[in-house]
Amino acid sequence: MKNIINIKSTLIALFAVITFTACESVSSYEDESPSIAFVAVANADFSVLEAAAVRGGVAGVLSNSNPNDPSGAYTVFAPTNTAFARLGLNEETLGVLQVPFLTNTLLYHVSNGNLLSSNITAGGMSASALGPQRRFIQRGSDLYINGSKILATDVDASNGTVHVIDKVMIATGVDIVQSAIALQSANVFINPELSFLVEAVVYAGLAEALTASPGSPKFTVFAPTDQAFKDLGSALGLTFNQPSDIRQLPAEVVGQVLLNHVFVGEKFTSELSAGNVSPLGGDPLTLGAFTEGTLTVRGVGNNTPANMVIPDVQTTNGIVHVIDRVLLPNL
Repeated sequence: MKNIINIKSTLIALFAVITFTACESVSSYEDESPSIAFVAVANADFSVLEAAAVRGGVAGVLSNSNPNDPSGAYTVFAPTNTAFARLGLNEETLGVLQVPFLTNTLLYHVSNGNLLSSNITAGGMSASALGPQRRFIQRGSDLYINGSKILATDVDASNGTVHVIDKVMIATGVDIVQSAIALQSANVFINPELSFLVEAVVYAGLAEALTASPGSPKFTVFAPTDQAFKDLGSALGLTFNQPSDIRQLPAEVVGQVLLNHVFVGEKFTSELSAGNVSPLGGDPLTLGAFTEGTLTVRGVGNNTPANMVIPDVQTTNGIVHVIDRVLLPNL
C-alpha cells in the first residue's frame, strides 16, 4: 500500500497546478511523446477515462513523470468508453460512484515502471498502484489482464506506456464479505447494492465461511443484485421490499440457495468456459458460452440463465461476479 500513499501525496502537490484539459499544447510534444494524460485527451475513445481521471483526482499525476520509479514511468491499462459503458457508465453517470472508490479503481489500472508487451507473459503478475496484484491470462490467441482483454499494446507516452483494455478492472482490497458490505453500505455506489445478499449471508450463518482467514480457500462467487432477490420474491408469491424480508424463508433454505452461488477456486471470466461447475450447494451450475468477455450462468432450478452485471471483482479471497438472477438449486 506504500505506492498508493506516495502517489496520493504526490497528487495533492501536483493537482493544484496541473489540470487535465485538452487545451494542452500539441506543439510542446514536437520533440517528445505526449504524456499519458494527453494520450487520453487526444483520443475520443478515452473520453470517459478522461472524465473519470478528473473526478477521481489522478489526472495531474498522469501528466507528469513518476516520482516513485527510477525510470519516471507509469504503465496504464486504459479502459475504452465501451469498457465503461458495460458498467452503465459514461461522462454523465460517473456520479453514481463514490469518489474514493473511483480513485482506487483508477489506481488499480496503474503500475510503476514501464511494462512493455514484450515483458508481459501469461501466468505473470503485475502489482498495481492500489496494491493488489493483477495477473495475465492467455485465452486462445488473446491475452487478458484479469478478466479484461488487452486490445492494443505499447502506446508510447513521455511518462510511460498505455495498453488498451475492453473492461474496467475492479479490486476491493478486502474479502468477499467485506466487499459485499461495502456495496451494501453505499461505499461503492451512491445507492446501496447487494443489501439482500448481505442480509441473506448473515441470516444463513455463512459470513464466517466467506471471510478470509489464514489457510482458508479462495472462492468464485456469483452475487445476485438486490433486484434479483426482489424478482425471486415475486416468483415465490412473496414480497421482498427490504432485505429483512428474505427472512420469510427458512434459514436452511436460504443457506442452500446461497451455497449454490459459490465454488472453490478463484476464476476470472477469462478462465471460465461453457459447461458445468460444482458449487458448494451440490447441484451443478451451467455456464454459457464465453461471449464478449462474460458468460451466463444457470442453476438447475432456473428456466432462464443469469447475466453478469459486474464481472471480475477481485477480493482478497476470491473473485465476485455480480449477476442479475438468483441461482436456484433443486429445492
